[in-house]
Parts: sequence; structure tokens; C-alpha cells
Amino acid sequence: MCLGDIAQVVELVDQHTVRARVGDRLVTVSLMTLDAPVALGEWLQVHSGFALARLTEDERREAARIRNAPQEER
Repeated sequence: MCLGDIAQVVELVDQHTVRARVGDRLVTVSLMTLDAPVALGEWLQVHSGFALARLTEDERREAARIRNAPQEER
């Protein structure tokens, strides 16, 4: 299973595109798969340049915990 990347919106490019920070990288993300606009600072699950879902702070923390857990804990 792929979790995708956890990204935080840092720039609103237009109504369908944002720039987001994934770790120390900036990536361009399409919002075409989401049903509503996003805001600066919002967390997204991103895969192949598309936002798959919005994440709450708790969901972001849990996804980061799972991603960083040793293999045997998964």
C-alpha cells in the first residue's frame, strides 16, 4: 500500500493548483481530485502530483508516525 506524500500547502497558484512542501522539497500539486478549495497551511495526502485527500493535524501526525515506524511495527 502506498501512503503517498504528506504535503503542506505553501502557495495558491490558481483554483486547481498549489505549491506544497514535502519535507525539504517544494512540489506542484493538482487539486482536480478534491471537491473544494484548499487554504494555505492545509495538509494534503499527495500521490503522483495529485492531492488525494485533506488531512487534519491528527491524521497528519498519525500518517507520519506510521511512515516513520520500524518495518516490524507496521
